[in-house]
This record gives sequence, structure tokens and C-alpha cells, in this order.
Amino acid sequence: MQDTYDIVTIGSGHNGLVAAAYLAAAGKKVLVVERQSWFGGGVITRELTVPGFKHDQHSMAHIFIQANPLIKDDELGLLSKYGLKYIYPEIPLMSVFPDGSTLALYTNRDKNYAEISRFSKRDAESYLRLSELGAMYLPAIVSGMFSLPPPTGAMYAFMDSSKEGRLMMSIMQKSAYDIVKEYFTDEHVLLHFTRMVSENLTGPEEKGTGFGLFVFLAFLEKYGIGVAQGGSGQLSQALIRCIEDHGGSVIGNISVNKILTSKGRAVGITTDDGRSFHAKDGVIGAIHPHDIGKFIDGVEPEIVEAAAKAQLTENVVFTVHAALNAPLEFKCGDKPRSAMMIELLPDRLDVLRGHFDDLRYGRIPKDSLIGLGSVTNIDPSRAPAGKATMHAWDYVPYEHPNGGAKHWDVCKHEFADQMLEKMGAYINNIGKDNIIAYHCDSPLDMERHSASFRKGDIHGVAYNLVQNGSHRPTPDLGQNTVPGVERFYLVGPFQHPGGGVFGAGRATAMKMFEDLGLSADKLN
Repeated sequence: MQDTYDIVTIGSGHNGLVAAAYLAAAGKKVLVVERQSWFGGGVITRELTVPGFKHDQHSMAHIFIQANPLIKDDELGLLSKYGLKYIYPEIPLMSVFPDGSTLALYTNRDKNYAEISRFSKRDAESYLRLSELGAMYLPAIVSGMFSLPPPTGAMYAFMDSSKEGRLMMSIMQKSAYDIVKEYFTDEHVLLHFTRMVSENLTGPEEKGTGFGLFVFLAFLEKYGIGVAQGGSGQLSQALIRCIEDHGGSVIGNISVNKILTSKGRAVGITTDDGRSFHAKDGVIGAIHPHDIGKFIDGVEPEIVEAAAKAQLTENVVFTVHAALNAPLEFKCGDKPRSAMMIELLPDRLDVLRGHFDDLRYGRIPKDSLIGLGSVTNIDPSRAPAGKATMHAWDYVPYEHPNGGAKHWDVCKHEFADQMLEKMGAYINNIGKDNIIAYHCDSPLDMERHSASFRKGDIHGVAYNLVQNGSHRPTPDLGQNTVPGVERFYLVGPFQHPGGGVFGAGRATAMKMFEDLGLSADKLN
């Protein structure tokens, strides 16, 4: 194997693949190396239970990437040339309540107004104001999402110079709970929107999450949720096809132990098995901020220390994937079958708030907050005819209170069984007679799966007020580079704009295009 390339990329998570694909399309000889035997990181589809059932092990919903020029303008031909296809359900999200009622969030504003009116006409009017404000902000949000973030100080100074900007700045500093309480009064509506925002792995009362409500609502109404036909991992596979079509390589079972540098510049990598791969133009690395000092020699101690202190979320997920004999039958009727994401909610807002209070103190929440998707209702190709899949999740602490993180290996099937039992309050056929087999992942399993999912944080680092924009994950690393190390570029969920399927590797690629004198207008 040739060991010299133009670009070497560490990690095959979708962000790294996006950056590598752009460089390959620009004519660079690209190599992507992956520690695991599979590719895609958190955007992967696998037969986790029994053959013939395709499960999205982590991400199943592609929301924000729909506004990325990668998809919106099909810049790399993933849609037109490399086989990626999206299905867009009319109902991205639905809340199901213990009293048998449901509240759907459509991609249509008028339908959302009608849905909320069933609970409160006043809240429906408030929703219109919220929706219109979110739509007004959306162009500004999108413009800064897929390129390097502006300096935080300059951004706040700009916002502070106008009435509209000051309103935006105020919203950005509030919590999602603050905003929801400003707009809504009905308990069902409050629960619906508070739960929607907390899907970002943040407690609803975390300051700095308020703007997330506008972001989620505006994106879901404008773009909906993209369901990758055949599985979430089809995005990763399309990117790999793009890279290989342009002469690049993606290889697995290679564990990187060091970034090679020469005269302050990244020039390649070394691996655990003693190999070296050289990069003439640059190295892209999905290197978690906690590991900067481990992988790169010569970085200033202050930068390494700050990176090692990057905060992780307290709200990590426990997931259950099931192969089913028949589609789920909800006690509230067939409405949830049309929804992509289904939230099984309590009957009181204080119960939801208490769930995140428990997590804050490292406790297993006494009241579950289970979300689920049965994607075969949207994309039947993922299971044999008449069969179905289910992906369910709940929030737990990484450190189990009865014995630390390692205790999850002892108790995870017991916890999964408890989740399934609790779901029985909302679903008729969630028992053993319908479940062919299930697979569960604890927070410890998440960490084993990807080095980016430190302590089970699938968003890399916590999404909070101080780790946002150009300060994500730290002010030193917020421009996707490491000061003092030229031609090394960071990529991953711990960089702006955060975890989830954003295709944020495009921002890294655009930075590299600038440094290498390349033009995005000349992609081949």
C-alpha cells in the first residue's frame, strides 16, 4: 500500500468523511483510516438483532444536514450520483400522553396550529408568533452553521447593535424552559415543546438552550426530517463511494497513536501496528479535545489543559433496538405510525423536569423519559415484509450509582427489560411475543463504539452556553485547528455546530480549501 497521500483523515465518522470527500472531489489523494472494522461512526446501519433487520445504531434522523449545501445543493453528487435517497415524513415528531391524547409536529404550520388549538387556542396563537420568529432567524442560523463560526465577542457586539440582535442575544442566553414558559400555558403543549428541545442531550433548564427551540422548530417546519432510505448509514456509504470514485481510500482496523509533525506542521500519522502514513498537504483528525495532548506533541500546555477540561453532558443515552414480528400497536390508535420520532411523555411537566434533576445528581431517574422510532413505518425496506424495527432511548448517567460505568455491563439487560415494560403503558404489543430479539447499548458501549463519544456523550462535549459557536469545544480549538500546529484540522461532534447529523465536516473542508488555495466552485 502506498503510504504517502495528499490528505490523511483519522476516523470515518460522517463529519470526517464529509471533509475527506470534499478534498477528494477537489483532486486531492485522500486516505481515511478507521479504528473499527466498520465505517460511519454514529451514522451507521447494522443488523444488530437478527439477519434482515437493519438498525440505525445511533443517529436515525437527519435534520440539520438538509440545509447543508452538501445536501441542499448536492455539491458532491451524493443524491444524483452516489445513491443517497431521502424520505421526508409529514410528521417529524409526535408526543403521546398517558391520557391517550397525542400532539403532532407537522412540517406544515397551519396543521401545527390546528393541532395545538385542540389543547389551547391561546397557545396556538403563541405558537404562530414563535414559528414566525424562528422562520425569520432561520437564514442567519443556516448561514453560520456550515462554515467556521465567527468570533464570539464580535458576534455578540454585532447583535448588541440592533433591537433585533439584542432580542436574539437574550433568547440565546435563556434556557429552553424559560422560552417555553413565556409562550405556552397548557400542560400538554409545555411538555411537547420542552421534550423536543431536550432531545439535544441538554436539560431544559440549562442556560443557553433557549435558542434551540427556535432552531428545532424552524428546521423541522422548513426541512422536516430526512430518513435515509435503507438506513442512516447510507449517508456514510455514499460519502465513501464519493471518496473512492475520486481515487481515495477508506480502510478499517487501523488504530492511530500519534500525529506526525515536522517544524510545527502536521505531516502524517503513526499507528499502533508500527505503520506510518504521510500527508503532503494536511491531516484531518476526529481527535477528542480530551486527547489533544496525547496525540500531538508540542502543543502549548495551556491549550492542552483547557481542552482536557471540556465539559461532557450529564444526559447520556441508553438505547434498545428490537426486531419485531409486527408493527407497534399504540393504545392511542394508529396516529404515531405516521411519525418519525415518538415521545412517550408523562402527564406533568414537573415529572419531566425531575428526570433531568436526577441526572444532574448522578441518579438513575425514577421516571423514564422514553423516545422511540419505528422507522420501518416510514421505510419498509429495513425489515422483511410485515415485520418491523424499533429504536428506543432513555437518559441515564454514565456512572451507574451502584458500581460506576462498568456496572452497566452487569445490569444493562435488566434496564432494557424495565424500559420495555414501561413502554407497555403506551404500546399494546411490546411483549416477548412480538419481540424477536433486541440489542441494547449502555453509555459505556457508546464510549467503546467511538472515541468521540467520551463517557457516552454522543455529541462529543456538552452543548451549553460556554461551549458554543467559536468556543466549541474551547476558544483555542473553535476554528477547527490547533494553535501552533499548521495543516492539522479538527473534525467531529465536539466542534461547531455540535453533535448530530450536520455534515459539519464541510466547514473543515472549506478552511482547508482556503489554506490550500482550492476552490469549491471547481469540484469534479
